[in-house]
Amino acid sequence: MKSSSILFFLVFVVHIAFSQEGKNISGKIIVKDAMVNDIHVINLTKDKETITNNQGEFTILVSPDDLLVFSAGHLDYMRKIVEQEDYEKGVLVIEMTSKINALDEVEVKNYSNINAVALGILSKPAKEYTPAERRLFGATSSPIDALINLISGRTKMLEKGVEIEKREFLLEQLEGLYSDEFYLKNLNIEKENIKGFHYFLVEDNRFAAALQSKDKTLASFLLIEIAAKYNSINEK
Repeated sequence: MKSSSILFFLVFVVHIAFSQEGKNISGKIIVKDAMVNDIHVINLTKDKETITNNQGEFTILVSPDDLLVFSAGHLDYMRKIVEQEDYEKGVLVIEMTSKINALDEVEVKNYSNINAVALGILSKPAKEYTPAERRLFGATSSPIDALINLISGRTKMLEKGVEIEKREFLLEQLEGLYSDEFYLKNLNIEKENIKGFHYFLVEDNRFAAALQSKDKTLASFLLIEIAAKYNSINEK
């Protein structure tokens, strides 16, 4: 009995590990008497948003138990929780209805001002998660996920992955930002040491913040101080 319980738990953990990050599924919205294009499809759980094409089709990232909402100015608001069966099939078919006061054959030429914030569904634009942030969110988005991943150490690993990814983005921003001549003449750093200095730079929280906020003046000022520390370490 005990071995069966352990086996069940292991199967459950494996199932959670493969499903929590989610996958893109396809969907189609059907409306009998209205247009099906430009309908907003929002995953409130993952803060993801897309719109339908002229055939009412869409693709969006989901996991089981995510809450989807569907809205458009001419249609009744609708909610849908992604069931495990929906997730496994990878396909959703959603039937929506027109609002009672909607006019037949009204052509709406511009939906650019209609979004989740304007419709009151979200208080602010949906957050765009990086790949590492999305993996961490999936690992902590429910109490069960959070507990399992905390015990296994996966959460800590994913948190480290987010920090590594941030440094990678900062390193990309540094490429070409300053010339090799600038490093040599202003900071006394030889060309062969520039890459190493970049890694040293992104570990400094003040410089990272200045770079992220695109404050090149502050970043350049901090460079002098950080370069002095870097050169001092290399001389030892």
